Amino acid sequence: MWRVVLDTNLFVSSVLVKRGLPAQAMQAWRERKFVLLVSPAIVAEIRHTLNYDRIRRKYRITDEDIADLILLLQKNGLLVDGLADTSGVILDDPDDERILACAIDGRADFIVSGDRHLLDLESYADIPIITVRDFLARLEEL
Repeated sequence: MWRVVLDTNLFVSSVLVKRGLPAQAMQAWRERKFVLLVSPAIVAEIRHTLNYDRIRRKYRITDEDIADLILLLQKNGLLVDGLADTSGVILDDPDDERILACAIDGRADFIVSGDRHLLDLESYADIPIITVRDFLARLEEL
């Protein structure tokens, strides 16, 4: 079974747009079509992002919504340290390196992202970095 890191933007999008491609990727994970790798840094970033006032107001995100997602990730995701040294890989947005570190520590098969900083790398440490659309297409081929 594939081991996959989803970028933070996909988790957030899956909460905000219930029928979008990121939500479909999350549903595939819930159906156990792949192993989801997460790290404490990724979980913290998801929590932080979903707590932005403008996001909470616009999309009516509740404390319960956030708590449910965090609990789901911690309970059903494969938690890895995410401490691999990836410093200096993404100079324009070093925060994205937490995704790479999780992928290295979790021995990921794929990194799935919508972030140009990551997608422009195309791969890191022989781990392909692909869009959610490409990932869902690959899942369909299984």
